[in-house]
Amino acid sequence: MGKFSIISELWQFLKIRKKWWLAPIFILLLLLGALIVITQGSALAPFIYSIF
Repeated sequence: MGKFSIISELWQFLKIRKKWWLAPIFILLLLLGALIVITQGSALAPFIYSIF
């Protein structure tokens, strides 16, 4: 399975249980996490952290 097994399990859960309303929440969390990781070493970091 590997690193992406959680993503495939999440997709199976959403598909089987018909919990499509959870998809935007997971997408938003992934985007915010990526934003924090990307800007951690840049000059924008203080501004990003002040949003939260």
